[in-house]
Amino acid sequence: MNMTAELVDPAEAAALIAGQHGDPFAVLGLHRLDDRLVLRALRPEADGVEVLEVRTGRKLCALEPVAKGLFAGVIPRRKNRFAYKLRLSRGGDVWEEYDAYGFGPRLGDLDEYLLGEGTHRQLWRALGAHVGSHEGVEGTHFAVWAPNAARVSVVGDFNGWDGRRNVMRRRGATGIHEIFLPGITDGVTYKYEILDGDHALLPLKADPVGFGAEHPPKTASIVRDLSGYDWADAGWMQSRGAQQKIDQPISIYEVHLESWRRVPEEGNRSLSYLEHAQQLVGYARDMGFTHIELTPVSEYPFGGSWGYQPVGLFAPTSRFGAPNDFRAFVEACHAAGLGLIIDWVPGHFPSDEHGLARFDGPALYEHADPKEGYHPDWNTLVYNYGRSEVQNFLIANAQFWFEEYHIDGLRVDAVASMLYRDYSRKDGEWIPNQHGGRENLEAIAFMQRMNETVYGADDTIMTAAEESTAFPGVSAPTDTGGLGFGFKWNMGWMNDTLRYMSEDPINRKYHHDKMTFGLHYAFSENFILPLSHDEVVHGKGSLLGRMPGDDWQRFANLRAYFGFMWGHPGKKLLFMGGEFAQAQEWNNETSLDWHLLDQAPHRGMQALIRDLNHFYAKTPALYQRDSDPEGFRWVDGGNQADSILSWLRFGDEGTRPVLVVANFTPVPREGFRIGVPQSGHWDERLNSDAAIYGGSDMGNPGGRHSHEIAAHGFSHSIEISVPPLATVFFELAENRHA
Repeated sequence: MNMTAELVDPAEAAALIAGQHGDPFAVLGLHRLDDRLVLRALRPEADGVEVLEVRTGRKLCALEPVAKGLFAGVIPRRKNRFAYKLRLSRGGDVWEEYDAYGFGPRLGDLDEYLLGEGTHRQLWRALGAHVGSHEGVEGTHFAVWAPNAARVSVVGDFNGWDGRRNVMRRRGATGIHEIFLPGITDGVTYKYEILDGDHALLPLKADPVGFGAEHPPKTASIVRDLSGYDWADAGWMQSRGAQQKIDQPISIYEVHLESWRRVPEEGNRSLSYLEHAQQLVGYARDMGFTHIELTPVSEYPFGGSWGYQPVGLFAPTSRFGAPNDFRAFVEACHAAGLGLIIDWVPGHFPSDEHGLARFDGPALYEHADPKEGYHPDWNTLVYNYGRSEVQNFLIANAQFWFEEYHIDGLRVDAVASMLYRDYSRKDGEWIPNQHGGRENLEAIAFMQRMNETVYGADDTIMTAAEESTAFPGVSAPTDTGGLGFGFKWNMGWMNDTLRYMSEDPINRKYHHDKMTFGLHYAFSENFILPLSHDEVVHGKGSLLGRMPGDDWQRFANLRAYFGFMWGHPGKKLLFMGGEFAQAQEWNNETSLDWHLLDQAPHRGMQALIRDLNHFYAKTPALYQRDSDPEGFRWVDGGNQADSILSWLRFGDEGTRPVLVVANFTPVPREGFRIGVPQSGHWDERLNSDAAIYGGSDMGNPGGRHSHEIAAHGFSHSIEISVPPLATVFFELAENRHA
């Protein structure tokens, strides 16, 4: 019998070779056996193994084969641990490597405690794949949460995707597994091979906290070194807080990177992050937007989901480049004075087998019961917000994007689906909360904690909720029971006003309330008025396509609507293509129809949006009191017969009021009297019917002076020409306020 067999328990040897051993660190590497120092190595790729002392470089001994792929030997004249390497050979090939089982753990007790408690605010700095030095050797440290796993291994080309070779160390009761792999560098692909609690082999899993991912349809994670980026946006980071408050002008250009602009000469490919940094950033700045908002950039397997079914929450999609390329894009936004918001999806995740679904066997990130853990609308899985580790994972991810990528805001997708347990579910398909109600108390607590965490770390950032119900206090502070978001999308305003605009002007008088109802609740939240991607897909057509009438009227209707929107209380959001009246419904697989700008009506629409943005940004009355009822007053909100709306906007003391008049019929009105809050000259500042925008050029050049003629409850009024299907802005010329 081979005497080295005495150095390895036969049962343990069999488990190691079969890949069924749950604690290989207890066997492999250096261990004391009686009074001897024994080294064991599982290297099935080698025929021979020798032990080298790192300090001197000399060979200490050769290990003997115990069983196929398993080697062991006694280190002569050594009693204590030391730094060593293995010299491996197979046929005529010889190479040297450090032994992964020669390194101690990297995670500290505090990491383990916080991870177990679910309070590790920088979870991504403990979990995931981190390039760096450990015990004086360069390599990558891997750590993953898999509490139900019998065994977790890191696999990749570096070990022949053999799950026996780099089994991870389990850290106590936390369910964290870790290992340091020497020699692994940035760019290496990997996955986790997991045996569930019954020792059944699961599909290979991507790293939940992986910082990079292969380009779909490939699904492996990629080691990415996030350290050492030399940010050059300190000035922006110090000043952005003043530019993201509720009393500032915020106009957001929503973009789907894959289809904003393509390169037809190169197979219709999408632009890279670096190309977007030049082209998109310059365009958005020229158009006067204050922010760019991206549909989700977290890695997602299915392009048709537009990113709303992400798998790699910590990895910017590789479709457009590497993580540092994305950082360069963010930096370019900041250099141009633009904030960057990304859509964030903590509401659900896809069931792709390489993702989070049943990550270590049973339900882990999701609920086990499909009445709580399955989303019928999207055929996806719902996070278990009541589990502290899952909450920690999501909240740390939000913080990750702010800290590691300097983003300026998160827009949280599908908040309504998180708030209610019965969302899109029939009777009997959902489970009430502990009080018998429909509210998802755990999801509410999660969102409150998320906002408290990110705003607590940096109050210059912003969060916004896409919330389509009347849930109270979405943008109210958490200490008053609110969810703590900075802003809320006003979905009701969007739905009502688009329905109104789709009506033939002759019928609009019967639907007048759809344009005025939003003012009943306009100041209950910090609202963003969204004309998002959701309004130009799934058969809805384009914004232009929803406007009635002949070609001239359709363009005029849309110009009037944009004017109404920019004059209405609330921050602005417009999906790409809307600014030049994209004619066709948005198609994520092709470029926007930039060629339309060869046509005057589309150029005119683009010019209008540019001018609206610039006018808005330099006119305090249009933004300072967006969330304050004192900043708005109807002049005449009840003129149903003429379908004309008129109102006043006020800024802080000392700013000039703005009068907005919107005519939603094709009938021009001459000599139309409008009440004003004080005497003086009222300059016409912007008219959507101007010829430069494609209109009939009816207006009030030079403005109008008020007269002491009472109208609409005011002692003074002006007599104006109201152009057809148009919105006109007047500003008091003198430095007075109402």
